[in-house]
Formats: sequence, structure tokens, C-alpha cells
Amino acid sequence: MIVQLRSELSRYLRTETVGGTLLLIAAAAAVLWVNSPWEASYTAMIGTHLDIPALHLNLTLADWTKDGLLAIFFFVAGLELKRELVVGELADRKRATLPIVAAAGGVVLPALIAMTVSWGVPGMDRGWAIPVATDIAFALGVLALTGSRIPAGARVFLLSLAVVDDLIAIVLIAVLFTTTLKMLWLLIAVLCLLCWFLAQRKRLGNPIIYVPLALVTWYALHEAGIHPTLAGVACGLLTRVRPDDDEDEHDVPAAKLEHLFQPISAGICVPLFALFASGVPLDSQVFSQLFTNRLSLAIMAGLLIGKTLGIFGSAWLAVRLGIAEKPGDLEYRDMFALSVLGAIGFTVSLLVAELALADVGDGSAVELAKAAVLLTSLAASLAGSALLLRRGRAHQARRDERALQGQEDLTG
Repeated sequence: MIVQLRSELSRYLRTETVGGTLLLIAAAAAVLWVNSPWEASYTAMIGTHLDIPALHLNLTLADWTKDGLLAIFFFVAGLELKRELVVGELADRKRATLPIVAAAGGVVLPALIAMTVSWGVPGMDRGWAIPVATDIAFALGVLALTGSRIPAGARVFLLSLAVVDDLIAIVLIAVLFTTTLKMLWLLIAVLCLLCWFLAQRKRLGNPIIYVPLALVTWYALHEAGIHPTLAGVACGLLTRVRPDDDEDEHDVPAAKLEHLFQPISAGICVPLFALFASGVPLDSQVFSQLFTNRLSLAIMAGLLIGKTLGIFGSAWLAVRLGIAEKPGDLEYRDMFALSVLGAIGFTVSLLVAELALADVGDGSAVELAKAAVLLTSLAASLAGSALLLRRGRAHQARRDERALQGQEDLTG
């Protein structure tokens, strides 16, 4: 009975709707908690230290969620990207080109807007990267809730787009926030990843091999001065996704690992990160600065305007130039609605805000940036939902019309 219940819970947590809902609940809980009379307990919780002296790890609970749990989230993202690149939609050049070009446009334009608006603002020499990433769980959750009646190609486009631009964001994190690089630890991390790759090539499947390799890679990157979440995406990209002749597609390592870790990521890692990262005091001072401070304006404009126009404009241009093709029955208006969902920049945006602005002033810059991300992500999710519902009604009316025409042809 317990095994069956656990299986049902895991299956439930694999749906994008649930992942996005849990993330939203956790974020709302954090905002309500930190703006309640119990604010001190929230501050004490996120500042609680869980140190491992033997490994010289002095991290708070907030650090563990940001550096540790998000590595699992990025591991799942790496697995999804590897599968799409090798055996999925991105394996075909023309199909792969569209989300890749769209993701690139959805990174470049927000960054340019953020840099232009916030020129000279302390911390924004690296903070321009805050609005460059789409939140996979949140965006797919909104799509699952409100876009069920638009063509199935919508999910493939949004997933591929979000995974690619998250990968770009991960590279930016490595480049922008690596201050002092310790080459010995970096070499250890590379050797561990090489061992992971060789073990996959040799078809070794014992967890005793992979768990220590993953942990040592994470620790080595942490000690090297590189953000350790990169360990997750690196291991995911090195995992085998193509089945052997005697294997079912569900038995390959990537499929089994995604089946195992996706509910952990959606049900524990991302919601806990949202709970620990979204606690922003929404007092009158924060609200007054949201629409006057160039830092928050840069983030909001970068996300809402830059992501939407960058994704849609580059995708439209790629199709018009003939270097890419639209998936299935997807229309340009559908792609615009999905581009608005691309402005939901939650998990990675909050992470970059903490990394870029942690040393600026008294911490108010981080709170202001987080408030801007939360507000813009909420606006994008509401606007995207409205557009998807409208497009869903249009597609449903078209299907009903074709069904009616078919009936008339049969009776005629």
C-alpha cells in the first residue's frame, strides 16, 4: 500500500501543472510569511547554519537550497536537454533551430535592455543577467493549466526554449560569478565528469558509482570557485539517452534518472528554493521604488518586454528567413502567447539576483530585484494565460467547425 501511494505521488509530481502550482504556493507562502508578524522566524530559518566542518562547508539553509537543491533541478534540466538534442525534437536541424534561435533572442534583448536602463547602477555590471532565463517549471505549469486546447507542439517549443535559455543562463553564471578559480579543484571536477562519461559508455548502472561522482563533482566545483549547480547540468548532459538494441526507450539511464529525480525536483527542490528565496518585504518603500528605481525598472523591462519581443521576434525572423520551421499547427499568435510565458523568470532570475547583488549596500538591492522578478513573473503568467485561453478557444472553434463539416459530408 505504501509503495503504491509513493508511486502515485511520484506520478502526480511529474505533471507540469503540479510543479508550477507547488512553486507558486511556496513563493506566496514566503511573501506572506516575511510580511507577517512572524517575519523574525523566517529570517532566522533562512539564516540557520548547517555546516560540515570537515569539508569546510559553512552554509546557511538558504545557501544549501541555492547551491545544493538547485543542482538537482539543473540535473533534470540537463537530462531533458540531452534527450531533446539526441532523440527528441531538437535532433532535427530545422526543428532545433527555432527554439535555439528564440532562446538566443530571449537572452540577448533582455540583457541589452537591462544594461541600457541600469547603466551605472551598482551591481548591475553583472545583474543584467537577471532577466535572461525562463522558469521551466512555472512556465510549463501555466501552459498545462491554460493551454490544453492549443496544438501539442506548443509544449515542445516552450520546453526546448526554456531548457536552452536556462543552459545559456548557467554558462553566464559560471562566467560572471567565478571570481577566483582554483585549478586543482577544477581538474578534480573534470576528472569526475570524465569518469561519469566513461561509466555511461561502459553501460555501468550501479548507483554506488554515480552518487559519489556527483557529490565529489559538486564539492570540487564549489571549492574551485564555480557555482556548483553546474555539476547538475554537466552530469545530465553526459548521461546516455539513446537506447541500445536490446533496450526499451524507458530503460536508458537518462529516462530512468529523469523518472526518479523529476518529482524530487518539482516536489521538493524548486518549491524549497522558492520558499527560501522569495521572502521579500513588500512595504510601501519597496512598492514606491519598483516603478522609480532604475534597477527594478531594468529587470521588469528586460523580462516583460525583452523576453517577449526577443523570443517572438527572433522566432518569427528565423521562420521568415527559412532557417527554421514552426512545429505542428502552431500559429504566430500561439507563439506570441508562448513568448509572453517566456517572461516568467523565477528560479534562475532569483538565483542570479542573489549572486549579483548580495554585496550591494545593505541587502535592499536584492529585495528590490526579487520583488521586480516576482511582480513581472506574475504579470507574465496572467497575460500569458489570458492569451492562451483566447487562442485555445480559437483552435477549439476551428476543430468544432471541421467536425461539423465532416458530419455534414457523411450525411450528405
